[in-house]
Order: sequence, then C-alpha cells, then structure tokens
Amino acid sequence: MANKIKISISYPPLQSPKGTAFLSQNRQFQWTNTGNVIYPVIPAYGATALKKAGFEVFWDDAIAEKISYTQWFQRLVETQPDIIFLETKTPAIKQHWQIISQIKKAKTKQWHPITVLMGDHVTALPEESLQHSPVDFVITGGDYDFMMLNLANHFSSKTPLEPGIYFRFKRKILNTGKFALKHHQLDSLPIIDRQLTKWQLYAYDNTNFKYKPGAYLMSGRDCWWGQCTFCSWTTTHPQGTFRNFSVAHTLKEIENLINLGVKEIFDDSGTLPIGPWLNDLCHEIISRGYNHKVTFGCNMRFGCLNQAQYNLLKQANFRFILYGLESSNQKTLNLINKKTKVDDAKKTLTIAKKAGLEPHLTIMIGYPWESKSDALETLNQAKQLFKEGLADSMQATIVIPYPGTPLFKQCQDNHWLLTTNWDDFDMRQPVMKSPIPAAEQLRLVQELFHGILTPKFLTRKLLSIRSLDDIKFLATYGIKYIEKLKDFPLNANSSQN
Repeated sequence: MANKIKISISYPPLQSPKGTAFLSQNRQFQWTNTGNVIYPVIPAYGATALKKAGFEVFWDDAIAEKISYTQWFQRLVETQPDIIFLETKTPAIKQHWQIISQIKKAKTKQWHPITVLMGDHVTALPEESLQHSPVDFVITGGDYDFMMLNLANHFSSKTPLEPGIYFRFKRKILNTGKFALKHHQLDSLPIIDRQLTKWQLYAYDNTNFKYKPGAYLMSGRDCWWGQCTFCSWTTTHPQGTFRNFSVAHTLKEIENLINLGVKEIFDDSGTLPIGPWLNDLCHEIISRGYNHKVTFGCNMRFGCLNQAQYNLLKQANFRFILYGLESSNQKTLNLINKKTKVDDAKKTLTIAKKAGLEPHLTIMIGYPWESKSDALETLNQAKQLFKEGLADSMQATIVIPYPGTPLFKQCQDNHWLLTTNWDDFDMRQPVMKSPIPAAEQLRLVQELFHGILTPKFLTRKLLSIRSLDDIKFLATYGIKYIEKLKDFPLNANSSQN
C-alpha cells in the first residue's frame, strides 16, 4: 500500500421504506421520519487524529448529506479510499454486509480497499461479520478513534495492532485479544476538526437544539454509572472503563465551537460527569463568559444532583437536560439495574424545573416481565409529570435487547427472544416475549405521544415564548413530533403472535 494512505469514514445511505437511518452516535438505532441527524463525535475524533498523523481523510456521511445510494457509491469508487471505516448497529448490520460485498466487487488492479466495521453490534459478535461478509477487519470496543488510528498506522508503518481487532489470516478468524480502553488517554486527542467532519451538516436538523446552529461533544466515555442492562453502549464501554476529558480540554472544544458560531452545544456523554469536574466546568464557563455566548444540554441521571448544583447548571446556561424514565415500576428499575427509585423522577424534575431548566424524558415499554398495568404505571406517571409542568419534551420507544447487553443475555437464558433476525431490532416492533401483545405496545407508545398534548401543556408552551428562536423551535418541534408518530405505525408487522 502506498505511503499516502487515503481513509474514508463512511455512513452509506441505508434504504428502507421505514424512513432514514438514525445511526451515528445513537445508542438505539431507529428508522426515523423526522429527518434528525446526530454528529458522530468519536469517529470525528478519529478523523481528526488521522489527519493530524498525516493521512488523507475523507468524511463520507451520505446519510447526513441526504444523497442517494447510487450517488454515494459512485463517489466512493471515484475517491478510491484505501481504508473504509463503517460504524454499524444491529438493525443495519445485514445491509452493511451487502454494501461491503458490493465494494469488494468494485475493486480494480489499482484499487483494493480494506473495509472495517466498528460499533456495539460487532463488538458483541465480532466473528459473525467475518463469517457473513468479506469485511477485512472488525474493531471492537468504543474507542473507535484510537483504534482507527492504530489500524491505519499498522498499514503505514507496521505498528503492532492493539487488542480488540479481529481479522482473517489464511481463512482463519484471528484476533488481537480482548479490547482495552483505560490506556487511551482522552486528553491526547486533538480538538475535533469540525470543518473536516462537515459539522454544519448536523447543525440544524436536530430537535435537541433550540438555538442553531448546534453541535455535539462528548466530555466522557460513556456513562459513569454504566450498568443499565438495556444500554447498547455497555458493550463498547463496559462498567469500570468510564473516563472523561479534563475540564481544560472540554473548554477548548467549547471555545472552538463558539468561534465557529455555534449557539447550542449538547454533551452526549452517557451521563455528564458530576462532582468537582462539573463544578469546575460550570464556574469556568461563567468566568469566561461562555454562558452569554452559547447554551448547553446534556444527559443526566435522576437523583444525582441537588438544587444548588442545578442552579449552577442554569447559571452556566444549561437548558436541555435529558433523563431516562425507563419505567415507573420499581421491580423493573431493579431488574434493569437502574439503581433509582420511582419517586426520584418527580423529585429531580421538580428541582430542575425550579432552577429554570427544560427536562426531556426518554420512556420505554415492552419488558418481558411487565404486564399492561405495569406499563400503564409508567405512561400515567409520564402524563402526570407533563400535566404538572415538570417535563418539556419526551420520546417513547419499545425496549430492544441488543446483542452484548445483559438484557440480551437474560433473554437468551429465559427464552424471551421472538427472533434473531437483526432487521427486526429497529424499535418498530417487539422482539421479546411480553404479556402485552405487539399491537397493543405500539398503541401505548402512540397514546403517550398523543396523551401529553393537553390544552394545559400547549398553553404552557405558548406562554413560554420569549423570542423568535422560541417560535422557530416550537414550530419545528411540532412538525417533527407529528412525523415521529410515523415511526411507530400501528399496522407494523411483528414477530410476536
């Protein structure tokens, strides 16, 4: 291979009548009709590190660019990258196998592309993709950036491969051992090159942003709790491997985004680091005046901050706080290892709202052990929280047990799986046995989306308008909210009888 290695980080268009693939930087894959896109932070760090190391990097997110598969494939062939990295997830894996086969068929005497898969699905089942497709390498673990650079350096200068890489040798599948994360020093990564990674593609079509253009960062990998049994990122970032960037490094990222004209930043760490780190970050944001230039959002757990800490978040100009309301049934919270109490939700939301923040809830139904009355407890609590003005927005989904998660293992042990056809793991239908029929689960999700739209809730939203940005946000959110209902069609086919 030539010394000047050309590398593509590619998100090919995935074709489905269900909508657009909601793939990158997303813990739960969905086909969506909202048009939302999410900036893939870790691959963006990888692209930046590769460029800094002297590689030619092609950022190739055709999903965000909204170009056709034919256009994308023709461009890829014309670009002729030497190494093609593709992030994948469970419902997309079979399409990615087909795409890799097509890439291999397009090779010529001058072009012999090396294909690489990475993501939570292939971390859980690394040999599967080597058995079912002509992919050359599989990266396991969640530090794609470090691993992409290591693999590229292996080809350019024979650097030894890190643990966690699978490949073929003489028709045998080999690997370099169990992946490791803790030796990766996050602060050694350069500030993301936002121009290289075409940040503006992701700056507008995302309902997490009220003020646009918006941008993503991740100050931690991934969640300092990291034990929820359903979370797909427990596969790539197992318990005990949480790390975060220093406050100084995070502030450099924020400053860079402010200089680009970004108006809102969402920190997509699984849960934002807390304790002294968060205290120092907020005080630095305030002392530097960043709180007057940009608005912030983040993921947070119930019960981990007090009123004074939420007040500090507000002073630092945090706005949007995303919480997982996975169930209002204590048995379920215990079984999914959430380690929270049912009443933690209302207590936390009350003090967050008192601080002036805008909470968002993510809700799930369809656990194999939950009856309809159990599910209704969650839905009724959610409706009540909205009725009391303690939540501002929400999303509701059907629980999916992704390979590699403790929930998936539990399904295998208890024979709960209805299918292992990975195409069905797209949140459009249940894939676990449940006392609640599949059509009823979809109806309950739809009902929740409709149920929070009470006259009181809508009046509160209208009275909250203070600026043109507020009007634009509510109009956009309303349109995408209606489109979101198409993601859970009541006539969807189901694996459940």
